[in-house]
Amino acid sequence: MPEQSDSAPKAESSDAEKNKVMAIVGYIVPILFFVPLINDSSKNSPFAKFHAGQQLNLLLFWVLGWIVSAVLMIILIGFLLEFIVWIAGIVFMILGIVAAAKGEMKPLPLIGGIKIL
Repeated sequence: MPEQSDSAPKAESSDAEKNKVMAIVGYIVPILFFVPLINDSSKNSPFAKFHAGQQLNLLLFWVLGWIVSAVLMIILIGFLLEFIVWIAGIVFMILGIVAAAKGEMKPLPLIGGIKIL
């Protein structure tokens, strides 16, 4: 029986190597998700575009999570939600950095399936 691979799709090795740094920086500072989209060397890169989209998802997750938890502070559940959003955001960030460093185009759990870019 043929083995099934659970690994994420890989970008072309030259594309991934050339744009790896841009992808990693965008996960560390998600507000910079747009940099690979305007940078001349990575503007036409599928790898850079994929990770820019994932970084935008991460940024929106954090912003919406903070807004919802701030609203829910009134009933004290907001503190717990804020903690959960913070931890989940850090986990998503680490997973994104690892995938980018490996040259994979692996979507983030829960939020990675949302296609905005």
